Amino acid sequence: MAEILFFHHAQGQTPGFLALAEEWRRAGHVVHTPDLYHGQSFDTLEAGLAYAREIGFDHILEAGVRAADDLPSELTYAGLSLGVMPAQKLAQTRPGARGALLVHACLPVSEFGDQWPADVPVQIHAMEADPSFEEDAEAARSLVESVRGAELFLYPGNQHLFTDRSLPAYDAGATALLLQRVEAFLAGH
Repeated sequence: MAEILFFHHAQGQTPGFLALAEEWRRAGHVVHTPDLYHGQSFDTLEAGLAYAREIGFDHILEAGVRAADDLPSELTYAGLSLGVMPAQKLAQTRPGARGALLVHACLPVSEFGDQWPADVPVQIHAMEADPSFEEDAEAARSLVESVRGAELFLYPGNQHLFTDRSLPAYDAGATALLLQRVEAFLAGH
């Protein structure tokens, strides 16, 4: 059983985001889902990103980091797209991290320090032709090349938030495969 701190994407805590968290709970994991948007959720990615810009990406990042304050240090950090920011920062900088699941995005390691901690395993998941992942692909490949055991999984397709069953981008097959890979990752750490 893993304990996961799971951060939502730019549209907020959508029903599909919450359903993914519930999948992990049914598998026996403890999953914390802080709301970085104070109860707001958005029908479109554009509206969600506009709200993120309005409240500030730094505010979102810091709220995510603060969400870990009262939790144990031995956590797996997970994020979908925008939620990768706090997940990746915590995995790189908070002692005790058990792993990181970066879904739909990956930032350069240099955003949060000099290097990825050697003892923190990481999986990155995205669709191979996702235009939103295009600029993140180099950071993802660099991370995989520099960290032993790091994994990058690219799924066929061009959708961004393909794991959110409440959005048109949802891909059931790719999400099922992602869930299998994540379960194997969590079982090994």
